[in-house]
Amino acid sequence: MSTSSPLIFQKNTVIEKHQVEGNDPPGRSFSRMVPVTRTATGYTARVQYESVTAETPSLPTIAEALRYLAGQLQKMAFSRLRTRLNFRGKKYYAEKEAWVDYPDPT
Repeated sequence: MSTSSPLIFQKNTVIEKHQVEGNDPPGRSFSRMVPVTRTATGYTARVQYESVTAETPSLPTIAEALRYLAGQLQKMAFSRLRTRLNFRGKKYYAEKEAWVDYPDPT
């Protein structure tokens, strides 16, 4: 069954891919792709790095999902985190988008 509704309205579909960068707990630099999925009640974000998986509950906005995900990683001693949009659907944005920084907790 195909659907003609725009990607942003399709539920349980990865609608954007963001890149997260920062330092892992031992202090090594890392970079991973973060798929953002549209759900019935908002958006979820998920990242896997080595044996660590962080995932958000459904939140009202993509920005909130990414902020929550960064907070989850910070609780696991990740630091200097930042994200940026890489793909919306199949369209590439990374070189045009600004990084969003998530300051380390004090």
